[in-house]
Amino acid sequence: MTKSFKVLSLLLSYPDQALQAAAPELTSALDDEALLPARERRAVGRLLDDLASADLYDAQARYVQLFDRTRSLSLHLFEHVHGEGRERGQALVDLAQVYDDGGFDVVVAELPDFLPLFLEYLSTRPLPEARLLLAEPLHILQALHERLRKRRSVYAGALAALVALAQCEASATEVEALLAQADDEPDDLTALDRAWEDAPVTFGPGCGNGG
Repeated sequence: MTKSFKVLSLLLSYPDQALQAAAPELTSALDDEALLPARERRAVGRLLDDLASADLYDAQARYVQLFDRTRSLSLHLFEHVHGEGRERGQALVDLAQVYDDGGFDVVVAELPDFLPLFLEYLSTRPLPEARLLLAEPLHILQALHERLRKRRSVYAGALAALVALAQCEASATEVEALLAQADDEPDDLTALDRAWEDAPVTFGPGCGNGG
């Protein structure tokens, strides 16, 4: 198991008491594996410290505001690619088949493209394979990082770590296309309606094989 993917999966999940209590263990796992470059390791450390010391209610409210109520920050990867179009359904079926072929038993009630679930799957794969799979949505991850960075969100550190773990460059054209889409604010209802309109965006190619 690649522990760093598992740790990042947990950090990008809805925060709870178990996550707060596990912060020292997660810190040790990252340090023992030592996959993250120093800058990204420090950024993830700030997120760990923040979640461990935060008021749990405040941390949960922040998570919902960022990732559940802000479509441009959605952790469901295919939303950034297919919106709510029909193509998303087939993409979800294909990803679910990847999990099944890899012997990964999904026991949570989440769609296959939910980023923490995807990262949990990557944690079960050999590192070279995991990096190739991570490269496929790398442009999405990089766009998410940029949007979180502009918001000065401590969660930007987790996305920076994922970009670093891929060890390749996302397509600048793909990243720019995503960043050109409306970066909605959940309290701006007019902007939110515009953001939920389907827009054609091509998934990949990134730098992974078959991306």
